[in-house]
Amino acid sequence: MFKRNPFGHYDILKTWLIRVFGVISHRRYQGFNELQIEGSENIVKLPERKVLFVSNHQTYFADVVAMFHVFNASLSGRQDTLKNLGYLWKPKLNIYFVAAKETMRSGLLPRILAYAGSISIERTWRSKGKDVNRQVKMGDISKIGTALDDGWVITFPQGTTTPFKPIRRGTAHIIKTYKPVVVPIVIDGFRRSFDKKGIFIKKRGILQSMEIKRPLEIDYDNESIEEIVEKLQYAIEQHPSMLKVIPEEELHAYESANKKREWSLND
Repeated sequence: MFKRNPFGHYDILKTWLIRVFGVISHRRYQGFNELQIEGSENIVKLPERKVLFVSNHQTYFADVVAMFHVFNASLSGRQDTLKNLGYLWKPKLNIYFVAAKETMRSGLLPRILAYAGSISIERTWRSKGKDVNRQVKMGDISKIGTALDDGWVITFPQGTTTPFKPIRRGTAHIIKTYKPVVVPIVIDGFRRSFDKKGIFIKKRGILQSMEIKRPLEIDYDNESIEEIVEKLQYAIEQHPSMLKVIPEEELHAYESANKKREWSLND
């Protein structure tokens, strides 16, 4: 009677969760702050299924929620803007995001958000604030494969909100195994706008940005894991070579632009 996705979640319930949380969260990106979007045209050209978005990570939840907004707004014909909430009425339901099982079980709100599209997996390198060394669960890999077969998957291949950390090799294995269209995303400003979880607003009037790049060209059969990892590092602008001191004049220009945005949002 009621349609379910491959993970047993009811489409009607997921639709209303996205609508309700979309309305609640909208002003976080189009109000208190204004998200600058670049690359909406790259979203509308994508196939319906088997797309993997790879992005740097700044908060647990605000990054993903912003992507749900941007993807649905773009598919509804909006060009680099979140104006007019009408795009939430018929959201794309086959969007999923990879998240640590530990994070998605950390409270009522994360559990509710998990229903909207979480693929909850066991972290192999960290648990309860401590470093660990676990074997990858093949069941977790197959869940990501199931999600790719059904639609779009968002992943944060560094597995942490700390910048310039190494890319996890598991992401490259998934790319070689399932051969999805790989779309890089680069975000900024979320760490300054929200708390670490991305639930509470830390500061208003902060420059936020999201750039959706063109799909990567990958030779799935011949490129090595190391080559794909390096390609991802450059694509999401997290390669160690990019970790450098920002010139003072560039820093002043950035702060000046930030101030102007803060004044314009307060007018």
